[in-house]
Amino acid sequence: MDDFPKLLIVLGIGLVLAGVIWWGLSRLFGGEQLPGTFTFQRGGFTCIVPVVASIILSIVLTVVLNLILRALNK
Repeated sequence: MDDFPKLLIVLGIGLVLAGVIWWGLSRLFGGEQLPGTFTFQRGGFTCIVPVVASIILSIVLTVVLNLILRALNK
């Protein structure tokens, strides 16, 4: 039970880093111009749904979190 707070801290830092990387890449490459991104506009409202980018992010985070968990469970 002593490792649970450490795990939460590591996961939190990982999520923050993933968010910063995601934000930086979208600013660099133009997030709404990626393939598989749907944009809906109606009046003054715009909704951008990055389907393919979300799937890629999910796969990357799954691999990273599995590596972290394996490292913690030596």
